[in-house]
Amino acid sequence: MTETTIGLLHPGEMGAAVGAVLRGAGCDVVWASAGRSSATADRAAAADLADAGTVAELTRRADVILSVCPPHAALEVAREVAGFGGVFVDANAVSPVTSRAVGKAIEDGGGTYVDGGIVGSPPTAAGTTRLYVSGEAAPTVAELFEATIVDARVLSDRIGDASAMKMIYAAWTKGAAALVLDVRALARESGLEPELLADWNESLPHLPGMSLQSARSAATKGWRWTAEMEEIAATFAAAGLPDGFHLAAAELFRRSPRLDDADADEATLDAVLRGIAGS
Repeated sequence: MTETTIGLLHPGEMGAAVGAVLRGAGCDVVWASAGRSSATADRAAAADLADAGTVAELTRRADVILSVCPPHAALEVAREVAGFGGVFVDANAVSPVTSRAVGKAIEDGGGTYVDGGIVGSPPTAAGTTRLYVSGEAAPTVAELFEATIVDARVLSDRIGDASAMKMIYAAWTKGAAALVLDVRALARESGLEPELLADWNESLPHLPGMSLQSARSAATKGWRWTAEMEEIAATFAAAGLPDGFHLAAAELFRRSPRLDDADADEATLDAVLRGIAGS
């Protein structure tokens, strides 16, 4: 697989890190700079990715295209490569329903679709990142990551299983972040935040620190998590389960201010709680 050319759309923090792993495995990895920001270009350069210039040229050169983008853009990104005849991997945080829509767009153009879902942090060491894949061509994609720090796991030959796994995992991790912030915002609005913190420190001592970390995540990533919460809600609804909690989480992240350089500290928490409360 070392002669495989991977087209990466588009190298954000996670995508660039995965691209660097594939470069280390001997793959050629290309991206398209047209319309992308200087920050994206810097990430691509740091990961040693080759610039194909345009999406059309990337599509022409790639054997496999890997889409790692904010969930709200997943279908649009797939449509950008209409007519691609290779293997297209959607590794975005989308519901099985959205994944199947992406797959239809790719397969209608003559390509082969693999459903994917990334769980964990951007890969920097073994044991941090799992890539779940499903679909008939999933083993081919998993093979690209053999002997790398990304643990690629084939779930099944069914499109939607990998996306469902991502939704199930993130429903807890990011949903819990939303809940702890909402609870703390309610305590503040009720004038009982000091009393809540005193009780947490006695009975649930990990929660004050968790609320600080959650506030940092909301401030730096909430703009991306809003759509992810909506995709999770759709996954619950499709399974006949209540979807309201994650729709509320989407609204919470939508209200959070965007602070790209935020720290996990009281100042960030204060800004996020004020945003949540609309104050």
